Amino acid sequence: MFSARTFQVHTERPRARRYPFIAGIELTDVRSEAQIRERTSDLSLFGCHVDTLKLFPTGTRVRMRIAHRGANFAALGTVVYARPNDGMGVAFTKIEQKDQLVLEKWIDELRDEEERRSKGH
Repeated sequence: MFSARTFQVHTERPRARRYPFIAGIELTDVRSEAQIRERTSDLSLFGCHVDTLKLFPTGTRVRMRIAHRGANFAALGTVVYARPNDGMGVAFTKIEQKDQLVLEKWIDELRDEEERRSKGH
């Protein structure tokens, strides 16, 4: 029987390239159950930026769901910065294997798109 592997992600500072990525995101504060529904503006293997005027404080633990092109990604995360009039940065802290595969597929697609653009195609 297979058990779902869980990936623990450590959050010091960005270590992976960020790619422009617009998608709907739902964030839920795990403590209060307060929700924010907004959109992302960039994505990396370790986190994303959320365009929002409603901010959770830095350090808030959240459940998140991102929907993009018919695929869904879910993870646990922590708000690493919250800037008025700019939004929040959320670092992924726990990702199930099936969601890690979705994230990696999106990053691969974004990387391929960027390479095509840089080559003028």
